[in-house]
Amino acid sequence: MIKKILVPTDFSEQAENALRVAADLARKHGSEINLLHMLELPMQLVDGASGGSKSDLPEAIFFMKLAHQKFENMMNAPFLEGISVHETAEFDGAFEGIMEYTKKYHADLVVMGSHGATGLHELLIGSNTEKVVRNSKVPVLVIKRRHENFTVKNFVYATNFKEENHTSFKQAFEFAKNNQLKLNMLYINTPNNFHTTRDIEEKMKTFMAKEPECTDYTLNIYNDQSVEKGILHFADTIESGLVGIGTHGRSGLAHFLNGSLSEGLVNHAQRPVITFKI
Repeated sequence: MIKKILVPTDFSEQAENALRVAADLARKHGSEINLLHMLELPMQLVDGASGGSKSDLPEAIFFMKLAHQKFENMMNAPFLEGISVHETAEFDGAFEGIMEYTKKYHADLVVMGSHGATGLHELLIGSNTEKVVRNSKVPVLVIKRRHENFTVKNFVYATNFKEENHTSFKQAFEFAKNNQLKLNMLYINTPNNFHTTRDIEEKMKTFMAKEPECTDYTLNIYNDQSVEKGILHFADTIESGLVGIGTHGRSGLAHFLNGSLSEGLVNHAQRPVITFKI
């Protein structure tokens, strides 16, 4: 169950989009939300806020008060009515702070906002969102646009059905089950890494034989020029509201499936993407 949702925020429009989705999920699951804002200040200000130079302390306090003021404005939003929301502002690097607080807060899910198709170029080339996606031990839901009501019925989970993917699959299955989503498992067959339908079906059968508790899902094979295009096209075909993938930690999304998933998937997917640690 999703009891605690962590929403990192920089008070931008994209962060609000993520918070709206988190609010819908929290209302559905009876979860609480923790809004986290990382104050990345010059080291002398951080030292001052920790009891260092008194001359720097007022500036650090000013930034902290400004953050709390923005928190107050954000938490007065009508879409948060009736939801337990906590605010936290910390002096730390964004990525480091998010990862540390995810563990400290015992978050079950991290929901992060990201820019549209062009802005998402940063997702796989060193942004904080990319780092969290690659390193988080809990699922990370990346939201690209505003959802007035986050309602998802179809969930595409793309995998290569290799042994190493059982851990991430279990998380994806539980997420689908807890949110009453139709789980559509997907294998993308490409010219550069072609396998016969019979071979793929045998691989699927072997994989699912080790998941006897998982009974409600569909198995799908889709042929396309690349993995990322296949995922996007299949998701379009069934009008999926959510795409899920596994990540390999520091080796990142580039090693997903048959090694060809580039930033293209997240860059071009207008629908939300959720990642699970392999």
